[in-house]
Amino acid sequence: MAVLRTEHLSRRLAGDVPTTLVDDIDLEVREGEFLAITGPSGSGKSSLLYLLGLLDRPTTGRIWLNGTETSSYGDEQLADIRLAHLGFVFQAHFLLPEFEARENVMLPMQRLGKLTPSEIVARAQKLLDDLGLGEQARKFPHQMSGGQSQRVAIARALANDPQIVLADEPTGNLDTRSSAVVQRILRDLAHKQGRAVVAVTHDAGFAALADRRLTVVDGRLNG
Repeated sequence: MAVLRTEHLSRRLAGDVPTTLVDDIDLEVREGEFLAITGPSGSGKSSLLYLLGLLDRPTTGRIWLNGTETSSYGDEQLADIRLAHLGFVFQAHFLLPEFEARENVMLPMQRLGKLTPSEIVARAQKLLDDLGLGEQARKFPHQMSGGQSQRVAIARALANDPQIVLADEPTGNLDTRSSAVVQRILRDLAHKQGRAVVAVTHDAGFAALADRRLTVVDGRLNG
């Protein structure tokens, strides 16, 4: 089943010389699929991911999430969708430095407001336990390695049990060993948990792990 679909998706920036970031892309992402998006620097990969994640609005085209078309939604509705249904992992982990690892994971659940405080603590701890970080739960980001921090960011992305996880160069700042761990986790989110995972990457080895690989060149899907 397609959980994410686009039709004639484009994003252009106005100016003296208009810039096309994403150009007429039709795309379908299915439940349980691990999709890699590759391409040269500046090709529009991240711009496409930001559109899929409803972080940017398309200039033209439409996006369906779980069969619901989203172009008519206002900013508040889109924010609610992102919080409840989408998980994001970026190259920089963006953990809040003043909060412990577990507190960082708790934040999306606190914003969504569907669980009790004790349930939020328990779920945050379990997510960290499942990612091998149970003993790091009370540490602050500066006390953890880059690989550990990125796994905390993945736990945070999973906090509200999203059906779709979007990752933008999630291993770009990691050493080889930490990168392999993060790659395996993202693959397992699709293959073992049935989530749709879309990852932008320059890493050919990472892309090779995906069920499907798409290449973006000059804002268009190439092949």
